[in-house]
Amino acid sequence: MSDDARAAHGRVIRSEFRAHPLLRNPHLQTLSPFLLRSAPEMPLRVERLQTPDGDFIDVGWSGEQNAGASIAVLVHGLTGGFQSKYLRGLAQRLSAQGWRIAILLLRGAGEPNLTPRLYNHGDTADLRWLWQQLHAREPGVRLAAVGWSLGGNVLLKAMSEEGPDALPERVVAASVPFRLHECVDRLRRGFSRIYQQRMLGDLKKAVRLKHQKVPPPPGVDLAATLRARDFHEFDNAYTAPLNGYRDAQDYYQRAACGQYLDRIHRQTLVINSLDDPFMTPDIVPRETQLAPQVTLELAHTGGHVGFVAAGVGGRMEYWLEARIAGWLGAP
Repeated sequence: MSDDARAAHGRVIRSEFRAHPLLRNPHLQTLSPFLLRSAPEMPLRVERLQTPDGDFIDVGWSGEQNAGASIAVLVHGLTGGFQSKYLRGLAQRLSAQGWRIAILLLRGAGEPNLTPRLYNHGDTADLRWLWQQLHAREPGVRLAAVGWSLGGNVLLKAMSEEGPDALPERVVAASVPFRLHECVDRLRRGFSRIYQQRMLGDLKKAVRLKHQKVPPPPGVDLAATLRARDFHEFDNAYTAPLNGYRDAQDYYQRAACGQYLDRIHRQTLVINSLDDPFMTPDIVPRETQLAPQVTLELAHTGGHVGFVAAGVGGRMEYWLEARIAGWLGAP
């Protein structure tokens, strides 16, 4: 391939990640941080911002001792939030490197919000609005952004929509569901159904709590939502009609970030594992589908937001956090 051809698109590289010898199975990689890791300690100040549509979002701040420093905006995954261990672990590392941390709690992910709207893979408006607010407060501030899973999809889609005007200078996304239909289908099969059951249960709790005060809009079938057996049924009854999609398939097609990666104009690192139990290897984009600024790093193992390596004495080491912090560097 010529240098000119290489310059026309991004890169796909092999990751140096090596799984902990006792945790080579993708499910052990996925579950061990969730089950065995203590929540990293992190001071957090929550700021509530009123949104232009009469609702609110919450932003968790950490690393504020680094006054005037650059800001890393972190975006959690589906059913995640301020307590997500992967998020807190990275926040610790970045704060130690001198960053200020702004964690976006996606619309409706915490306390029930005031409007029918609820976060989803395709909803980038709050993240893009937050970037604008941070820039308006401190016009000279440098921004970076990191997202995991659903948060990674939202982040990459937002970066493509902002194009050359995107405010973050560097972004990282991990365990990204590039094609949603295939991911939803994968979560219907085998042991992966356990992950679906857990997340679907959390979503239903949030929907029940939300609609005790906010009536569902026309088109949303709340009864079908609460009896949904899988994500497709949930999204068909709830996510799609709530957000103006024809049906679940239309939502999956339009919201998936894989088709937009050639429109990103900032330095971007995407880290995925080929054994991720939330997806299949064939959804991984090719180099020609990536903008020149995008590098896709693929590991053979790592599970979903796992990437647990062996540290000194065989202790669990959270390689993904170290890799992201190292790539972002000092602010």
